[in-house]
Amino acid sequence: MNEIVSYNDAVRQYFFRPDHAGDLQDRYDVSLTAEVSESAHGAHVVLAAGIDGETVSALAYRVRGCPHLVAALELLCTKLENRPVAALEKLATADITQELGVPVEKSGRILLLEDAVAMLWSQFAAAAGQASAR
Repeated sequence: MNEIVSYNDAVRQYFFRPDHAGDLQDRYDVSLTAEVSESAHGAHVVLAAGIDGETVSALAYRVRGCPHLVAALELLCTKLENRPVAALEKLATADITQELGVPVEKSGRILLLEDAVAMLWSQFAAAAGQASAR
């Protein structure tokens, strides 16, 4: 039996305007990439960040997943772009989940965003640590 899923206006807005979909186009001081998957439903996310100094200058993603996941990535990029890199360390997806009205049964897919952003933060912290050791 096919399940009918309704999407709120925010999901439709971000899903149909994927401004951050694709790859980073410019050069940045630091370029980072995180790749995460959720095998039960085949969701897959590649999230890239371009960092200049202490600022997330650009974000881009490639995704395989449901409209909620696509919209969540677009919303995430919108919220984090042009913010301090430290925002990567403090990301919680609860606000995104609430804004998009993500059903509980899809929350595991949205948690992929937390994993991807945590990977970006770890990579940035490691790169910063290596730079200060020089």
